Amino acid sequence: MTPPMRILVIKLSALGDIILALPAFAAIRAAHPGAAITLLTTPPFEALARASPYFDQVETDGRPKGLAGWLTLIGRLRRARYDRVYDLQTNGRTNFIFQALRPFPPAWSGVAAGCALPHRNPARMTLHSLERHAQQLNAAGIWPDAPTRPLSAPPPDVSWLAAQAPAQPAAAGDDPRPTVLLAPGSSAHRPAKRWPAERFAALAEDLEAQGYAVVIIGGAPESDLARTIQARAPRARDLTGRTDLAQIAALGAGAALAVGNDTGPMHLIAAAGAPAIVLFSGQSDPALSSPRGDVAVLSAPELADLPVERVAALARSILERPARGPAS
Repeated sequence: MTPPMRILVIKLSALGDIILALPAFAAIRAAHPGAAITLLTTPPFEALARASPYFDQVETDGRPKGLAGWLTLIGRLRRARYDRVYDLQTNGRTNFIFQALRPFPPAWSGVAAGCALPHRNPARMTLHSLERHAQQLNAAGIWPDAPTRPLSAPPPDVSWLAAQAPAQPAAAGDDPRPTVLLAPGSSAHRPAKRWPAERFAALAEDLEAQGYAVVIIGGAPESDLARTIQARAPRARDLTGRTDLAQIAALGAGAALAVGNDTGPMHLIAAAGAPAIVLFSGQSDPALSSPRGDVAVLSAPELADLPVERVAALARSILERPARGPAS
């Protein structure tokens, strides 16, 4: 059988989902070393995908708007004549793409009705993303030793990304104190996923009193959260809007701890190696999508009800653990 030489991978969603898909991307590249592999995604993830070692091309119109956008996308996919598609999004939008490519669709890995490489597990959506992707690619025949058992998948490898950081951000300074990263933001349209900034401020004050250097990360729109934190912890450094993903990975690789909401940067920081406390509201299920690594999850139906004392006590217990020796 002729191996597939033109491959499309589909992954459209948020940063955390992209980070959790990295092991699947790596497995696809390893299974098809000579193929031309294209990622279909959305604009926020173009730079990350292009910087990765997994794709030859990146296309960003995976969520077209209007009939004209859909016709353009489907027409381009037809002309590309892909031999195989790995649909790692597996939702109604991508199922529609498969049906629109009939009567002669590519060999398709996913859950679309009639696809050649189906992931048939009816309980697939009860799996964590890492094990779900692994199981899908195992079913497609390209990842025979995939970590499919619950909690068996290791954290994503982001060492390639951290290595691309040109330097630590200048604002991180040369502070000799151990660093604790705070990620107080989350998707702007989901405010219920945010622990109140005043609680982060109280935590930062406690950490500074213990002798830790606090560094606040996030996007530029979250600078107001940083200012709230600095009102109580004035030595905290504000890097909101001043780091790219490679620099965040590099910061995560060297941090003593990170505390943040259920947001993309926390996936990246945990994968980079920082011990992490991730705060989940009732809007998300950590069993399905929590960061993987040295991660402790604290959850509450309403994050406003999560007391500072509980987070601070857990942070203290992690920071007081014996230092890990060098990897053998």
